[in-house]
Amino acid sequence: MPSTQLPSAQARPRALFAMGRAHRDVLFPPAVVERLARYVDIDPQFVAEDFADFEGFEDVENFEDFDRVPDLAAVELLITSWGCPPLDHAVLARMPALKAVVHAAGSVKHHVTEACWDRGLLVSTAAAANALPVAEYTVAAVLFANKRVLEISGLYREHRTALDWSAYCPGLGNYRRTVGVVGASLVGRRVLELLRPYDLDLLVADPHLDPLRARSLGARLVDLDEMLAACDVVSLHAPALPETYHLLDARRLSLLRDGATLINTGRGSLIDTEALTTEAASGRIHAVLDVTDPEVLPATSPLYSLPNVLLTPHIAGSLGGELQRITHSALAEIERYCAGREFAHPVTREALTTSA
Repeated sequence: MPSTQLPSAQARPRALFAMGRAHRDVLFPPAVVERLARYVDIDPQFVAEDFADFEGFEDVENFEDFDRVPDLAAVELLITSWGCPPLDHAVLARMPALKAVVHAAGSVKHHVTEACWDRGLLVSTAAAANALPVAEYTVAAVLFANKRVLEISGLYREHRTALDWSAYCPGLGNYRRTVGVVGASLVGRRVLELLRPYDLDLLVADPHLDPLRARSLGARLVDLDEMLAACDVVSLHAPALPETYHLLDARRLSLLRDGATLINTGRGSLIDTEALTTEAASGRIHAVLDVTDPEVLPATSPLYSLPNVLLTPHIAGSLGGELQRITHSALAEIERYCAGREFAHPVTREALTTSA
């Protein structure tokens, strides 16, 4: 747990918000900023949306006392989130005192550059906090897929009430169905954890995982092609890397058994959209897609209207009240930093090469 001892006024590190102002307002409302100010010296009026000549600091021209404009050279801690500009060599040259970045969101790839690692910055992320709602969405999709909820709901809406649903949907239900998770990422591991209490057979495919670790997650490690051919539901949780681009191409999509469901809450680029559209349009497989490539799909995409496809607009991650979990995670990391303790959720240069 974070230390309850507060730093003295003189010891409080200078901090700065660097994110989209709308995200700051939601993640760090006044009550949270009041708590934050117990640990760091921060002016809540300023949000860095662009480091160039203080562009992006809202309404700076309206301040009579320009001494209040933050001194980038004195900033020791950056509190970042969605919309943070890249921290490249030019930016870091203006921030010689910067030691740490606490990211109140998931991936740091959009703003933490090689320059940050060259500087030796400490980096923390709230990716673990954001992983839970994604995993919860995925588990709901898995259970609904095996129960054929969307398909049956559509038929029921047409007043087709006399069907024998078990006969209409062979294998209906979740007992002893096989579910595969592609990628033992933060989200992938949470999905496996949440699925363990169910009577499901769990498989996992990840080139960086060993069989013993897979068993500890409650799953059996298999090759991706083997998984696709064996599973009733396959869920994607791999990072977007050059080697994972179109990981599921036409050949691999053809390996999915008839009636299987493909879930993607990871990255749209993991799937060849054209090949998926062809497979889905045939009616052979089902799909639950929270992310697509491109995002957003063009209005002419058949995926919008296919009855065997559920499209959602990237809502699996933290939204609404779930954002408070991210805020609390970031606050805990800031308190740990101010107490001289290591981050609970650090990001390393090495780990970033294989993560989202």
